[in-house]
Amino acid sequence: MRLATFNVENMFERPAAMNLPTLKDGEPFLEDYYRLLKLIGKQQYSNADKEQMLDIMKRNKGLLTVDKSDYIRLRVIRGKFLKKARGGPVEIIANGRGDWIGWFELVPDIIKETAIENTGRVIRDVNADVFCFVEVEDRIALNRFNSTVIPKVHGKEYDHVMLIDGNDDRGIDVGIMTRKQFDIETIASHVDDMDANGVIFSRDCPEYKINTPSGNTLLVLINHFKSKGHGSQTENNNKRERQAKKVRDIYETNLNQGLEYIAVAGDLNDTPESDPLRPLLGNGSTLTDIMKHNKFKDDGHPGTYANGSKSQKIDYILMSPQLSNKVKEGGIERHGVWGGEHGTLFPHYQEIKEEKNAASDHASLWVDFDL
Repeated sequence: MRLATFNVENMFERPAAMNLPTLKDGEPFLEDYYRLLKLIGKQQYSNADKEQMLDIMKRNKGLLTVDKSDYIRLRVIRGKFLKKARGGPVEIIANGRGDWIGWFELVPDIIKETAIENTGRVIRDVNADVFCFVEVEDRIALNRFNSTVIPKVHGKEYDHVMLIDGNDDRGIDVGIMTRKQFDIETIASHVDDMDANGVIFSRDCPEYKINTPSGNTLLVLINHFKSKGHGSQTENNNKRERQAKKVRDIYETNLNQGLEYIAVAGDLNDTPESDPLRPLLGNGSTLTDIMKHNKFKDDGHPGTYANGSKSQKIDYILMSPQLSNKVKEGGIERHGVWGGEHGTLFPHYQEIKEEKNAASDHASLWVDFDL
């Protein structure tokens, strides 16, 4: 059987602020968005809070006047948040969260058709029996992609499609698709897991227990850890460390309960030697990364993201000892990635004429097991 993971960076729609040429281009808008969310969540708005919200809205052209900029939208459902006097200044008249019902949201951008089809080509060519996906809008999008895009590029449709909505409101969840002979036996979500600092997972760490045709059981934990982008790097690192600790706990709990074949798959948003991932990959961990396995087909690029440099190794398939012993072969599929400034770093699909045609900035990892 083949297990794979792929950060598709959304299938049909992606927040416009996350769909700019570089992540850095979108950071100011994402920072503004998160700051607005934090401010409107207060029970009482001080004058300083209101001034700060107005300043943020002013620098996002259109948000203050027509409730929408290119990247952020204001939704007001009940009550009043703003007062727009004709010819006068715009004021925030809500004095706290209880005065109105509404929110700020990120404006979506439609992903180009060529990029969508190239995502389908990656899925077609990897052809995994169990495919884990990162940054998917929702189950409807994943199901629609399976039934329309994959057949269009001459791929084989999957029989089981599952996604549990997580904690991220931007539409970047984790999901799974499996073939008919690889039935999902049970599902467990960890969206509500908490520690002393609050909710642990930025998205979720769902557990999918999958039956194989030979009668074995494979447990897959799909993850997308907190990114390094926008916000305090200290807070981001702490968040990933908390997530790594919890995944290690979930993994070892299942291992101690007698499950032999366990995989942790997805985008952990940090390198193997990083401090935040040490609770999961260091300190006596029994997990083996497929890219460190002697049966992995190394293509000379140690990373999984963008240009594949060592500092860009952020995607993983981690395996329990018994599962690692069952490895037949492992590899990485980069044909959907635009590598290097001119796309010449490694081969890609002929349909990728420019960077915006790429399926994703992430390559897909896969591993074959005798299971």
